[in-house]
Amino acid sequence: MMIQSKINNHLSLIIWLGVLYICRDSSTDIERSLQINLFMQNKANFRKVKLNVNKVLTKDYEQMDTWSIGKTKPIQSQSKPIQSQSNPIKANIMPKQSQNEPKTNPIKANLSCVASGEAGFKRYLAKMGHHELKYVDRLAQLTLNLKNQKGPVRIMKKLWINAVPYNKEIAIAALESGAEAVVLPDGDSDKVRQFGKIKTVEKNGDIKPGVDVEFIDIAGKGDEDKAAAVPAGKTVVVKMLDWTIIPIENLLARRGKNIMVQVENSEQARLMTEILEKGVDGVLLNTTDINEIKKTAEIIHGISENVTLVTATITKTKQLGMGDRACLDTCTQMTLGEGILVGNTAAGFFLVHSESIDNPYVASRPFRVNAGAVHAYTLVVGGKTKYLADLKSGDEVLLVDFQGKSQTAYLGRNKIEKRPMILVEAEAEGEPISLVLQNAETIRLVSPEGGAISITSLKTGDKVLGHIEKIGRHFGMQVDETLIEK
Repeated sequence: MMIQSKINNHLSLIIWLGVLYICRDSSTDIERSLQINLFMQNKANFRKVKLNVNKVLTKDYEQMDTWSIGKTKPIQSQSKPIQSQSNPIKANIMPKQSQNEPKTNPIKANLSCVASGEAGFKRYLAKMGHHELKYVDRLAQLTLNLKNQKGPVRIMKKLWINAVPYNKEIAIAALESGAEAVVLPDGDSDKVRQFGKIKTVEKNGDIKPGVDVEFIDIAGKGDEDKAAAVPAGKTVVVKMLDWTIIPIENLLARRGKNIMVQVENSEQARLMTEILEKGVDGVLLNTTDINEIKKTAEIIHGISENVTLVTATITKTKQLGMGDRACLDTCTQMTLGEGILVGNTAAGFFLVHSESIDNPYVASRPFRVNAGAVHAYTLVVGGKTKYLADLKSGDEVLLVDFQGKSQTAYLGRNKIEKRPMILVEAEAEGEPISLVLQNAETIRLVSPEGGAISITSLKTGDKVLGHIEKIGRHFGMQVDETLIEK
């Protein structure tokens, strides 16, 4: 009985200290409500007892979808000791309270501090090996995740065009506008494929209703629940019968991805792609207006990744010998202050300027970026990286300007040739950035103001633009692991 009492006291100490941790910045009089002074005077003092508190901690929280703010609950008397549902330990966990002390459940009492302390409490419980808690409602959590997201914001929107009943002009407009897919009557895929290559949505098409995608009309809460229940790997296309925003926000919170919305015009398309900052994954445009198709395509294709750029300070340049460098010729004309992010490692990239500047000796090539040595990484669409040596005709590359705005371009060719090389090193926010480039005056980096700086004129202390990522990569994808590159 003595050991059991000590165990109970120790369990109580852990629980109360956890609450104190999340409320450390709150004005809540938690010390008074918990009688913490009295409690600390009677803390257990034992040496070899091993505890597993996971199941005990689960007791008060595992059934909660959201935190209860300000709700009170009478404390159980000593005649009705608190029991864990999955632990045989039974104890009077709370110290005896006087008549002048508040008789509220201290774990649920005035938890206004939870909004700011939840993350810390989650980390605390994770260290204890506990991962079953449910936190704030998913809509608030989605917004929190977006605000806390670091690095590039990955946005790739889809555009589908409705051509039911079959309309040849609409199908051609969809193809010419760069739509990903066109929705057709069953059996009409071959009619569209004679005009060009585009995905078709119909029973015998590339995307099959009921198999790859579900179409759901939203008229009430039941329809919203039905859409939310569609398997996560399947796309759901919803049509808002009364055109309200709230159901879409709810679906974004509940599903998070693979959500498309049917719209009637370009303005509705813009709205849907901006909801909760993240927006839906794409839109299905239902119109017979060719101009509206073009406007919507411009909006969808104009949505780009916002890349966070940093100012890097040059620390060193070193002339090297011969090496293989990759010259990337894209299918897009670039402007002043625009180029491609390239780095020796996946943790740091320089913004290498396009050859869009005239000089007396070589004509400008605005579609080209002399990117660097073949081993280097470049940041591409979707948050991945690729080796310069691996890029080939038709691959997507990410063009970025000095303001962080980006666009997707397609590679026409990758010219790999032996050239004299130079190493450029810099530091940004305490992180190193380096890159081996061709040693030539036409190779330039980008200044914070958007100007072009030739690498042959770089000196220690010069400022250039770069991008850093504090996470490792495996086969070009981000992985949360310890990784050292130098």
